[in-house]
Amino acid sequence: MGKHLISVVDDDESIRRSTTLLVESFGFRAAAFDSAGAFLRSARGTETACLIVDVQMPGMSGLELQSELASAGLTIPIIFITAHEDREARGRAMQAGAVAFLSKPFNDEALLNIIRSVLRGEPEAIRDLISVVDDDESIRRTLRFLIESYGFRVAVFDSGESFLQSGELHNTSCLILDMLMPGLNGLDLQGELAVADCKIPIIFITAYEDEESRGRAIRAGAVAFLHKPFSDEQLLESVQSALRLERSGGGSATSGG
Repeated sequence: MGKHLISVVDDDESIRRSTTLLVESFGFRAAAFDSAGAFLRSARGTETACLIVDVQMPGMSGLELQSELASAGLTIPIIFITAHEDREARGRAMQAGAVAFLSKPFNDEALLNIIRSVLRGEPEAIRDLISVVDDDESIRRTLRFLIESYGFRVAVFDSGESFLQSGELHNTSCLILDMLMPGLNGLDLQGELAVADCKIPIIFITAYEDEESRGRAIRAGAVAFLHKPFSDEQLLESVQSALRLERSGGGSATSGG
């Protein structure tokens, strides 16, 4: 895997230790810093291949460090990690070029996949936007944290109508869609997207056994049809399948739950 240097900046000693050990277990060199200032003073920036940085720290924050590096002309790929839900900070970080924004505790495999993508020069592979449409707030919240833990960007919507009216329609690489919702249901939304020639790969999720609806969804091109509760692995596999489909511009590749 080579001897790339991955630097970790976090004021929490336990997080620094565990993340550093994890990075080293992947076969990389690791350097840990307890503050943004310590990293800047270390002169390790020029040899750092990827930077894992906490968002909220005493003194200089992660976002401020990102800005300082940009001002200095150091284009280090940055993976932000945070224990706090902060949509504004996430938006600022991603707009400024961050490759991922992970919620603690994050998935080990997700972090490895992000680092590998960065080192291959393919940060776009982990910046796909996954949109979730479900009228159940707890499902939306759970899916947001799960999908973010895999390194993707996430947008959530409480109805098909709000998704259609959002500015994320043409930015979405994969749509996770509840089958039964008030107003526009999942099949209705799938139909609306087809009429608009918007070919977003769709993963349907449902708490109900409905073979007729499943058949209609799959015939209309759905990538997968998962029954709640589904496993994290099932969802990740379906998302990865959908993204391969989206990049190839191909047809459906169905799986069930």
